[in-house]
Amino acid sequence: MAGGDAPSSLWRDRDYRVFLGVQTLSALGDSFSYVAIPLLVLHSTGSVVQMGAVTGLTGVSSIVTGLFAGVIADRVDRRRLLMAADGVRCLLYALIPLVWLFAAPMWLIYTVVPVVGAFAMLFQVTYVTVVPALVGPDRIARANGHLFATYAAAGVAGPALAGFVAGAAGPAAAVGIDSLSFAVSAVGLLFVRVRAKPGGDAVRAERGTVGREFLAGARFLWEHPVLRPLTLLLSLLTFLTYGLTDLVVYLLKHDLGRPDTTVGYVLAAGTAGTFVASTMVARVRERLGFGASWIGASALAGVAVTFLGLARSVPVVAVLMTVNLMCNGVAGISSMSLRQEVTPGHLLGRVTSTFWTVHSALGPLGAAAATAAAAGFGAPAVFVGIGAAGVLTALAGTVTGIGRRAGGGAAAG
Repeated sequence: MAGGDAPSSLWRDRDYRVFLGVQTLSALGDSFSYVAIPLLVLHSTGSVVQMGAVTGLTGVSSIVTGLFAGVIADRVDRRRLLMAADGVRCLLYALIPLVWLFAAPMWLIYTVVPVVGAFAMLFQVTYVTVVPALVGPDRIARANGHLFATYAAAGVAGPALAGFVAGAAGPAAAVGIDSLSFAVSAVGLLFVRVRAKPGGDAVRAERGTVGREFLAGARFLWEHPVLRPLTLLLSLLTFLTYGLTDLVVYLLKHDLGRPDTTVGYVLAAGTAGTFVASTMVARVRERLGFGASWIGASALAGVAVTFLGLARSVPVVAVLMTVNLMCNGVAGISSMSLRQEVTPGHLLGRVTSTFWTVHSALGPLGAAAATAAAAGFGAPAVFVGIGAAGVLTALAGTVTGIGRRAGGGAAAG
């Protein structure tokens, strides 16, 4: 293990520090598109339904990519794969501000953004597999906390800056900044060394069709007493909350009549909740165990969404978004760390892609349904319905393996 066994030795690991730095820059760019893409669609069309359609198409592309992303991540050099995903996203996002200098064709958004979503899925699956190879199995949760903390710190500044840039130069300019961040990340990864995948002989022996290799990840998920119910419940939660950012943007712009800069400030404040989560998740999970941590955090996130339906002021919306993202951060970091801890290294790419593909499958439909409902019934009523359903879904975990086990068992196989 690089850097020794002491937790503080993570900061003395050069490869880990470089990886952390370049991915923080990439996260800063991501937070620009997080605000800029919905604003660009809204500015161009004035339609919350089209906002939801773009979000939904991006989700579909991510789901389709998830069918084979894990197979690719388990077969090829993972560092080069991360660099390739960053490079392609850089080039694709650069097209938007260049074309927007001359015209504003919505077909370009409907084409580019879903393709970027596909490469984002490929990157995310591979990124999850790289963390254990960088830090070793006994430092995974701590490393994930660091990564989420730095991403959150970038996310606090990013949406506010994106709102300012969108207000001053237009949303397309903010997308251009996102493109540059991917270029920096790709170059930075040249200086990161990643240890070879454990279990290489095992994955070579089991190679076959993409379907067969994908099913190896699905089989592991289905046989694990905690990952199986976790995947099913997250599928329902994703359906409910996939369009949440679009709804918040619509609430601020349509119901409260606020400018683009306010949208950026509110989403930045909400992202601060992820930073708080990263500083507390290790202690919360150690004290309560995985089951209580995930169920409690997910239920409280649903409560925050419910109260968004009653919010009539920008500060209240910002506070509730902070609480929501803090709770989702605790649940998400715990979930990711558990998968990395219990999954054999040579299967981690396929288990990750299967997990994300299955639990994201209903997301595009949920985004389309939520935004269509907001157009018909108003955003407040939709927030209340989504929040209440989210609380009930989280509490259902108490009668599954999630609630009955504090951790998650040893890795199978």
